Amino acid sequence: MKNLVSVFSFIFTLFISVSAFSAEVSPYKVIENVGNNLFTRIANNQQEIEKFPELMRNIVDEELMPHIDYKYAAYKILGKNLRSTSKEQREDFVVSIRQYLIRTYANALTQYKNQKVIFEKERSTEGQKIVSVGTQIIDGNRPTIDIDFKLRKNPKTLEWKAYDMVVEGISLLSSKQAELSQRIAKEGIEQVTLELASITK
Repeated sequence: MKNLVSVFSFIFTLFISVSAFSAEVSPYKVIENVGNNLFTRIANNQQEIEKFPELMRNIVDEELMPHIDYKYAAYKILGKNLRSTSKEQREDFVVSIRQYLIRTYANALTQYKNQKVIFEKERSTEGQKIVSVGTQIIDGNRPTIDIDFKLRKNPKTLEWKAYDMVVEGISLLSSKQAELSQRIAKEGIEQVTLELASITK
């Protein structure tokens, strides 16, 4: 399970940061564009990143986080605990989730070694609010990894943003929800929020 979580974190980091540059751009094309831009920036700054690893967090913050629906994901993780929390508690939890994701993604991205990515061909998304976009990660002689990314269309901005991914039939979001929701119910949201905020690696 630990290895599966590592795979989740790595692939989620590389490709989950997707949102429409305009309402006319499909989620299929967007995920390809943003992914390619991310890889190019990492490649161009590889030497600097090796000297100053914290630079990767800046790249994640600037390139990925504006395009991740971390608030929606945080609320999904809270699940049934959402109604029993105050507005302030929810806001603090969302902030902690965002910072936690930045750290997790930055650490995972250090594993990027020019893996080949095949994106699913574009399909019509007319009338849809949730879309799954398939990709394949090809890494030398290792088995090909199939991933489905779940994107949600914001009803107000009409932007597509990613909030979950599924690898081998297992949802990253559902796994994290199962882990944290039990702890929140037992220890309280404030304790879990503090623990997430304290993670540095």
